[in-house]
Amino acid sequence: MAPPADLRDWIARLERDGELVRIGAEVDAHLEITEIVDRTVKAGGPALLFENVKGSDHALLINQFGTERRMAMAFDAPSLDAVAERLTDVLELQPPQGLMEKVRGLQKLKSIADSRPRSVRGGACQEIVLTGDDASLDLLPIQTCWPGDAGPFITLPAVITKDPRDGTRNVGMYRMQKLGPRATAMHWQIHKDGRADYLATDGKIEVAVALGLDPVTAYAASAPLPKHIDELMLAGFLRGAPVDVVRAKTVDVEVPANAEIVLEGYIDKDELTDEGPFGDHTGYYTPAEPFPVFRLSAITMRRGAIYPSIVVGKPPQEDAWLGKATERIFLPAVRLTVPEIVDYDLPVAGAFHNCCIVSIRKAYPGHAQKVMHAIWGLGMLSLTKSIVVVDEHVDVHDYGDVMFYVGANVDPKRDVLLSEGPLDHLDHAPTRQFYGGKIGIDATRKGPAEGTREWPPEIGMASDVQALVDRRWSDYGIALAGAAGNGRIRQDPGPLRRLLRR
Repeated sequence: MAPPADLRDWIARLERDGELVRIGAEVDAHLEITEIVDRTVKAGGPALLFENVKGSDHALLINQFGTERRMAMAFDAPSLDAVAERLTDVLELQPPQGLMEKVRGLQKLKSIADSRPRSVRGGACQEIVLTGDDASLDLLPIQTCWPGDAGPFITLPAVITKDPRDGTRNVGMYRMQKLGPRATAMHWQIHKDGRADYLATDGKIEVAVALGLDPVTAYAASAPLPKHIDELMLAGFLRGAPVDVVRAKTVDVEVPANAEIVLEGYIDKDELTDEGPFGDHTGYYTPAEPFPVFRLSAITMRRGAIYPSIVVGKPPQEDAWLGKATERIFLPAVRLTVPEIVDYDLPVAGAFHNCCIVSIRKAYPGHAQKVMHAIWGLGMLSLTKSIVVVDEHVDVHDYGDVMFYVGANVDPKRDVLLSEGPLDHLDHAPTRQFYGGKIGIDATRKGPAEGTREWPPEIGMASDVQALVDRRWSDYGIALAGAAGNGRIRQDPGPLRRLLRR
């Protein structure tokens, strides 16, 4: 099997595996769907296909990425780490030494070459073509997610532009506030490549927005790639098959042929509007700010097109697993730049950019601080507000384990680094927008070269006793449902939370 070919193939797989529920009752895209989805996501529930959305003939798919299992299913992989291994294989491509190495190297190079998007003459996304007054956003079940939102927002788009200087493609996921039947705001943040393309034009920029893609291509639109790497090529590599693209009808932009819906139009450089407020993934409303206006020239779609959506807000939400996919998939690239990194974790509660926990192979005094500065200079990780560094044996995904070493190994006077630098566009905490303070916590073991007293040995059981108990465990008759497999039991905070609610 391979990753899903398009959104309908994906829906069929989800339904076959019991991961999707169809909802026939009439629901309102104004707030009601959000409340249903919010409860479903927080309960680890299924993807939802709303087939009867008030005021629209189009079904709405949501929560398709809402669990780790579904995120791995999207890539047809047993785990997100297995997806990362595909990228590792390419990043570690070295000059071949022997015949077999040359053959394997050629196979890897061919897989990269075969990942480039493939132009086709027509596609399902253009079965219906609407122009003029017929091209209306009122046809789509666009959600108003939260009570304080300025209006309905398109939340899961793949926005496609070309750099006016060299024609390279950018695909990004930028929310779009509906302003009327033929216009939206385009939320091109200061650090995003779409904004760079927009600022490079001296007049207007043509734009296409693909909605309802196969899950891998939809994910690729959210991936933090360097500007010179085509997101559709990444999608092709991860899918194992190129993304077919077709030229749009009214703009000179190629779009994924398997999309359910494509919005075509343009943005004039000098036309801005107040966009927002919007209930964002930070858990707060982002305030109104001036952003460019997207003018619609056409809508093309498949017959019976399905509209995709996502709700963001106070975590956890569905976008947590898009973020976790990025964390896992880009670990090989992070290691390529900072090879002493063993693993890292971006806690969901940290809203992607508030916290990064990283384990390292520590080799010298100040090594943790070196890694902190490296992360603060690394792509979109440069926006990270706080970093915790631990030794290589610490499980960065076990927050209890991490907090033990933060409490045990840290002298705040010696091990806390305060710095400053760029921050996420959406971060409301700093006094000055886009820029503010950063904190690094060195929770690694310290040695004499770092001016410490003699470091005491850490408590641990003798290996022969551990082996003995492993062999005799069934003799004891003890069941440990929460065994973590690393000698610790992960604590489930659920019962405590339920007790506190009483």
